[in-house]
Amino acid sequence: MKLVIGLGNIGKEYERTRHNVGFMVLDEYSKDKFEFKLETKLKAFVAITNIFNEKVIFVKPTTFMNLSGDALRLIMNYYKIDINDILVIYDDLDMPTGKTRLRVKGSAGGHNGIKSIISNVQTDCFK
Repeated sequence: MKLVIGLGNIGKEYERTRHNVGFMVLDEYSKDKFEFKLETKLKAFVAITNIFNEKVIFVKPTTFMNLSGDALRLIMNYYKIDINDILVIYDDLDMPTGKTRLRVKGSAGGHNGIKSIISNVQTDCFK
Protein backbone atom coordinates (compact mmCIF):
# COMPACT_ATOMS: atom_id res chain seq x y z
CA MET A 1 0.00 0.00 0.00
CA LYS A 2 1.27 3.46 -0.94
CA LEU A 3 0.19 6.92 0.17
CA VAL A 4 0.38 10.16 -1.81
CA ILE A 5 -0.28 13.31 0.20
CA GLY A 6 -0.71 16.68 -1.47
CA LEU A 7 -0.17 19.64 0.81
CA GLY A 8 -2.30 22.77 0.70
CA ASN A 9 -4.72 24.94 2.63
CA ILE A 10 -8.48 24.47 2.56
CA GLY A 11 -10.73 27.36 1.62
CA LYS A 12 -11.64 29.30 -1.51
CA GLU A 13 -9.07 32.02 -0.82
CA TYR A 14 -6.24 29.48 -1.22
CA GLU A 15 -7.54 27.44 -4.17
CA ARG A 16 -5.39 28.88 -6.94
CA THR A 17 -2.32 29.86 -4.91
CA ARG A 18 1.13 28.40 -5.31
CA HIS A 19 0.98 27.10 -1.74
CA ASN A 20 -1.82 24.74 -2.85
CA VAL A 21 0.15 23.00 -5.58
CA GLY A 22 -0.11 19.67 -3.72
CA PHE A 23 -3.91 19.84 -3.83
CA MET A 24 -3.85 20.97 -7.47
CA VAL A 25 -1.66 18.05 -8.56
CA LEU A 26 -3.95 15.52 -6.86
CA ASP A 27 -7.07 17.19 -8.27
CA GLU A 28 -5.65 17.07 -11.79
CA TYR A 29 -4.51 13.46 -11.45
CA SER A 30 -7.85 12.30 -10.04
CA LYS A 31 -10.00 13.82 -12.80
CA ASP A 32 -12.27 11.13 -14.26
CA LYS A 33 -10.44 8.45 -12.21
CA PHE A 34 -11.63 8.67 -8.62
CA GLU A 35 -13.26 11.01 -6.11
CA PHE A 36 -12.08 12.27 -2.75
CA LYS A 37 -14.32 11.78 0.27
CA LEU A 38 -14.10 13.71 3.52
CA GLU A 39 -12.84 11.51 6.35
CA THR A 40 -13.36 13.76 9.37
CA LYS A 41 -11.65 11.42 11.83
CA LEU A 42 -8.54 11.41 9.61
CA LYS A 43 -8.61 15.20 9.10
CA ALA A 44 -8.41 14.76 5.34
CA PHE A 45 -10.09 14.18 2.03
CA VAL A 46 -9.16 10.62 1.04
CA ALA A 47 -9.37 8.62 -2.18
CA ILE A 48 -8.34 5.00 -2.52
CA THR A 49 -7.63 3.33 -5.85
CA ASN A 50 -5.47 0.62 -7.38
CA ILE A 51 -2.53 1.38 -9.62
CA PHE A 52 -0.69 -1.55 -11.19
CA ASN A 53 -2.40 -3.91 -8.73
CA GLU A 54 -1.26 -1.89 -5.69
CA LYS A 55 -3.60 -0.02 -3.37
CA VAL A 56 -2.78 3.71 -3.39
CA ILE A 57 -4.28 6.20 -0.96
CA PHE A 58 -4.43 9.83 -2.06
CA VAL A 59 -4.80 12.44 0.68
CA LYS A 60 -5.56 16.15 0.91
CA PRO A 61 -5.40 17.23 4.58
CA THR A 62 -8.16 19.46 5.95
CA THR A 63 -5.73 20.89 8.45
CA PHE A 64 -3.94 24.04 7.50
CA MET A 65 -0.47 23.66 6.00
CA ASN A 66 1.42 24.04 9.27
CA LEU A 67 -0.50 21.05 10.75
CA SER A 68 -0.18 18.70 7.77
CA GLY A 69 1.81 16.22 9.84
CA ASP A 70 -1.15 15.74 12.21
CA ALA A 71 -3.30 14.42 9.37
CA LEU A 72 -0.47 12.35 7.93
CA ARG A 73 0.20 10.68 11.29
CA LEU A 74 -3.51 9.81 11.70
CA ILE A 75 -3.62 8.28 8.22
CA MET A 76 -0.35 6.38 8.66
CA ASN A 77 -1.63 4.87 11.90
CA TYR A 78 -5.10 4.07 10.56
CA TYR A 79 -3.90 2.37 7.36
CA LYS A 80 -0.63 1.02 8.87
CA ILE A 81 1.53 2.75 6.25
CA ASP A 82 5.31 2.81 6.51
CA ILE A 83 7.15 6.11 6.01
CA ASN A 84 8.98 4.54 3.03
CA ASP A 85 5.65 4.20 1.20
CA ILE A 86 4.76 7.89 1.29
CA LEU A 87 5.13 10.54 -1.40
CA VAL A 88 4.60 14.19 -0.37
CA ILE A 89 3.70 16.78 -3.02
CA TYR A 90 4.19 20.42 -2.02
CA ASP A 91 5.37 23.81 -3.18
CA ASP A 92 8.94 24.98 -2.69
CA LEU A 93 9.48 28.72 -3.01
CA ASP A 94 13.21 28.13 -3.54
CA MET A 95 12.47 26.35 -6.83
CA PRO A 96 11.54 28.11 -10.05
CA THR A 97 7.86 27.87 -11.00
CA GLY A 98 7.19 24.77 -13.09
CA LYS A 99 10.28 22.87 -11.91
CA THR A 100 9.93 19.64 -9.96
CA ARG A 101 12.32 17.75 -7.74
CA LEU A 102 12.20 14.35 -6.10
CA ARG A 103 14.10 14.10 -2.86
CA VAL A 104 14.35 11.32 -0.32
CA LYS A 105 15.91 13.20 2.59
CA GLY A 106 16.46 16.78 3.67
CA SER A 107 15.43 19.59 5.92
CA ALA A 108 12.11 21.41 5.80
CA GLY A 109 13.86 24.42 4.28
CA GLY A 110 11.46 26.73 6.08
CA HIS A 111 8.33 24.99 4.74
CA ASN A 112 5.86 24.75 7.64
CA GLY A 113 3.97 21.77 6.21
CA ILE A 114 7.19 19.78 5.89
CA LYS A 115 8.27 20.89 9.38
CA SER A 116 4.99 19.50 10.71
CA ILE A 117 5.47 16.21 8.87
CA ILE A 118 9.07 15.81 10.08
CA SER A 119 7.92 16.53 13.64
CA ASN A 120 5.08 13.98 13.45
CA VAL A 121 6.95 11.15 11.74
CA GLN A 122 10.27 11.82 13.53
CA THR A 123 12.36 11.65 10.35
CA ASP A 124 13.25 13.74 7.31
CA CYS A 125 13.62 10.59 5.17
CA PHE A 126 10.54 10.47 2.97
CA LYS A 127 9.87 11.10 -0.69
